[in-house]
Amino acid sequence: MVLLRPPNGYRYVLFISFDLDAESAEIYRGSDPNTLSHGRFSVYRGVYKLLDLLEKYEVHVTFFTPSWVVDRYPTLIEEIVSRGHEIAAHGYLHERLDQLGLEDEENVFKKTSEIFKDIVGQKPLGFRSPYWRWSKNTINLLLKYGYRYDSSLMDDEVPYILKHRDRQLYEYPVDWRLDDWPYLEYYRSLTPRQLLEQWLEEIRYAENNTGYVSITMHPQCIGRGARIKVLEKLLEHARRTGAWIPRGKDLADYLEKLSEDREVIVHQYVEY
Repeated sequence: MVLLRPPNGYRYVLFISFDLDAESAEIYRGSDPNTLSHGRFSVYRGVYKLLDLLEKYEVHVTFFTPSWVVDRYPTLIEEIVSRGHEIAAHGYLHERLDQLGLEDEENVFKKTSEIFKDIVGQKPLGFRSPYWRWSKNTINLLLKYGYRYDSSLMDDEVPYILKHRDRQLYEYPVDWRLDDWPYLEYYRSLTPRQLLEQWLEEIRYAENNTGYVSITMHPQCIGRGARIKVLEKLLEHARRTGAWIPRGKDLADYLEKLSEDREVIVHQYVEY
């Protein structure tokens, strides 16, 4: 039952990505200085630990980053890009899009395109909505601003083509069980060791069934202290079991080739 055929030479696809929020969400909520400092850990320490570990395993990934963070920390963004990683969009100030009107939401997309062009050198190809929340306008704005892929929805276990009227983009589904934040920060319901075993179980399932699994992490969470070992163990397992770990844009290129042979699932966007 392999639903996503991996590239030749690989056993399955492991989409590892990071939400580089820094303190954007805390700024948006009007948090206190102590809470803001938690987000800044990613900028001062967390990201660099991740970059060194990814370099050790020769892996290049995607950092979904609010454009406010791109604008505030351009040197960090340049460092990430110089190491071969992709910067994709993640709102402007980590705002909830479902709480914005059309004009305000479009302003988020407009500012993001301008900031990315100025600092990254090109408009973003990929998008992940903050809090994994879309509004009824988000799909039209993604298509209007030329996004090639999104990673926000939860209606499948493998990437698919999301069609809306006469246009489309690629969707890389996500799942709260495959995110570090709920378990290590919000509810604090699992130890890093327990979380690692839960994720490895999902990866083993993907190896033998779907051919794909997506794991989302945050630098200020997974990069703190010994938690970095969770990522290292994942990378070790991936290397040992023949995983392909692509950047979002590389996965889009591969899906485009598969779609030519009609090997990619198609979902019609459902409007409410």
